[in-house]
Amino acid sequence: MAEDFYKTLSVARGASQDEIQKAYRNLARKYHPDLNQDDPKAKEKFQKLQAAFEVLGNPEKRKQYDQFGHAFEQMGGTGGPGGQYSWAGQGGNPFAGGGNPFAGFQGAGQGNADFDLGDILGGMFGMGGGGRRKRASRSMKGEDLQQEMTIPFNTAILGGNLDFTVQRPDGRRETISTKIPVGIEDGKKIRLREQGNPGMFGGKPGDIILTIRVASHPYFERRGSQLHLKVPVSLQEAALGATIDVPSPRGTMSLKIPPGSTSGIKLRLKGCGIPFSSGKGDLFAELVVILPKNWSEKDAALLRQLETIVVNPRKELRF
Repeated sequence: MAEDFYKTLSVARGASQDEIQKAYRNLARKYHPDLNQDDPKAKEKFQKLQAAFEVLGNPEKRKQYDQFGHAFEQMGGTGGPGGQYSWAGQGGNPFAGGGNPFAGFQGAGQGNADFDLGDILGGMFGMGGGGRRKRASRSMKGEDLQQEMTIPFNTAILGGNLDFTVQRPDGRRETISTKIPVGIEDGKKIRLREQGNPGMFGGKPGDIILTIRVASHPYFERRGSQLHLKVPVSLQEAALGATIDVPSPRGTMSLKIPPGSTSGIKLRLKGCGIPFSSGKGDLFAELVVILPKNWSEKDAALLRQLETIVVNPRKELRF
């Protein structure tokens, strides 16, 4: 008995078309003769897989196969009982018994015409010469590779190069290089065309789809095209004002602190944020006043002398 096509592809009878195609791809790679030159049974197994997918991969043929089994092929691959080419009510199958019903046909002025039954059936039912159904090899695009990569915060802002490794179906490990675009956001995808797994039967290779994850930064935070940075300043710098150096994607920038600044004040450095297509974002520096942990008696005495000029910071505090 012919092998059940569903068992050949190792799928359930209720499998979806996507599940059937996926199963075929996996098994075809496993038993492809080019990858199993030492296995004499691989070619036979591969041919059975092709035959099974030729039917189950076609929704119309699959429907007929589910109804009539392997007998559907003897019914022309279409029709069957009640179908377009059913012989019911027409005196039975005229081809039954193995004889040629066209034998002795007189061609116009050509004597006995010689007909190939396979050619006749081919015209009626889509079968190839000699009564054999042609099984054209289907080119299949290779499988896409999904990979997730974490890149440094600085690389996401400024762009750069990324090298990563993929494992091929034959076990080889291959290093791939790609460019990281400037300002890429966490979760964005990069598609590398035709660098995935190789295709089959002359099909194009699949793609590599990289999902980019951006590592956090100990000091900077991204908000859209803006960068936010908490800048520690001393009590003296906050009280008297100062000009300090601040790091940014554009290098070290000068930031002017106004006299009398307090923690939480945000100062903007225009154009020092994240580059984008129509310009650059800004960098917002939030001041954090840092006080010494250990005070000497002399330091405490100096602070007490300032009590006369320090206003009540909670004067407007209300419930």
